[in-house]
Amino acid sequence: MSAKKTDVLLNRFIAITVVFNLSVAFAFLSLTKKEGLSDREKGESTTQALTTTATFFLGLAVMINAYYAAKRTQLLERSALAAEKNLEIENNNTQLLQERLLAERFMGAVSQLGHKKIETRIGAVYALERVAQDFPQEYWTIMEILTAFVRENAVQIEPQPIEKDVLRGKFRYSEFTSSSLTKEYDKALNCCQESPKLRTDIQVALTVIGRRNSQQDRLGEKLNLRNIDISGADLRTANLQRVDLRGANLQRADLTKVDFLNAELDGAKLTGSILYEANLQGVSLCGANLAGANLNRANLSAATLRSANLVGASLRATNLCEANLYKANLQQANLKAANLSGAKLFLVNLQGAKLGKANMHSTGLIGANLQQANLNGANLQQANLNAAKLQNTEVFFANLCGASLTEADLCGANLMGANLLDATLYEANLCGANLMGANLAGCDLSDVKLEGAILTGAKNLQPQQIKNALGDRTTRLPDNLEVPIHWRQSS
Repeated sequence: MSAKKTDVLLNRFIAITVVFNLSVAFAFLSLTKKEGLSDREKGESTTQALTTTATFFLGLAVMINAYYAAKRTQLLERSALAAEKNLEIENNNTQLLQERLLAERFMGAVSQLGHKKIETRIGAVYALERVAQDFPQEYWTIMEILTAFVRENAVQIEPQPIEKDVLRGKFRYSEFTSSSLTKEYDKALNCCQESPKLRTDIQVALTVIGRRNSQQDRLGEKLNLRNIDISGADLRTANLQRVDLRGANLQRADLTKVDFLNAELDGAKLTGSILYEANLQGVSLCGANLAGANLNRANLSAATLRSANLVGASLRATNLCEANLYKANLQQANLKAANLSGAKLFLVNLQGAKLGKANMHSTGLIGANLQQANLNGANLQQANLNAAKLQNTEVFFANLCGASLTEADLCGANLMGANLLDATLYEANLCGANLMGANLAGCDLSDVKLEGAILTGAKNLQPQQIKNALGDRTTRLPDNLEVPIHWRQSS
């Protein structure tokens, strides 16, 4: 019902009420004029008539007040609805203004990325970062724009010819000498130093990418930085989670404490880079070149480094627990106090490597090349060294309890004071090895070659063990053991 119709009905109602009340009043007044009534009765009748009339008028006033109160409420509701509608319009206008502002800032910054002046390009990168912070819905798009900018402006040049011999780590075991390896390693580092300095605008873009909030990354997607050349970049403490860096050139880059969680680095060039305390847990580095890299105290647990080149790399106190280093090249690498427990080092090259006090509990080293390596004080308990090459290796006071060394070559190795409790040395070659003070309790020496070996002072060595071994007159036994007859007969 409209307000106009309501007012007409109200006026009619008021008129009827007034007429009715007046009629009642006149009726009561007329009663007071009847003859035969005393003055007292007439007064009471008049008072009653007036009271009745007043009551009706009071009710009328209440009704009118209620009507106007309802009217005011209706007006307030209309005002509230109007205000709400105005607010909605204002919000829509604000949103349109923000979208227009976003478009202007966004397009302005993007257009400046291609400016010829480097200062303008740097400003554009920072402008895009600010837009990403102010408009979270555009965050991922802006990160992709910045990575595209890096890809287009950090194109990787063709590798130097020295890559074939050094940076891929394909040294032949037969050609190994300490001096030749050092010479080739120096060549690798010199090759890295020839890279040009990274452009400032590219460095700024990488810095912005590295300090992004990865929680705003698009689910299931990674930033694409494949095959870029950012050698010498400063990315200390950067967040590079879920970044695809396959084939990227990161030579001499400072990657201290960088978080590479769920990143991809297959085939990456990291020669001479600094990865101190970097998080590489579970990261794939298959075929990556880490020659001369600093990986001290880095976390490489469960990482995949199949066929990776780690020549001369420093991995002191590095966590390589459960890592896969199949056929990796670790010549002259420093792995002192590193944790290699449960790691897979099958056919790995550890020539001249330093593994003093390393934890290699249950490590798989089948066919590994440990020639001239240093394993002093290392924990090799229950390690698998079957067919491993340990010629001239230093194994002072190492723990080899329960280790398997079947067919291992330990010719000329120094095992003085080593603990070989319950170790298996079946058909191993210990010719010329030094086992002075070694614990050989329960050690299987069946068909072990002991020609020229030194076993003086060996602990818990039993006659039956010696009887099963293959020695000769040059083998030096403890004073309490006699040389077996078949040893004397051998030439």
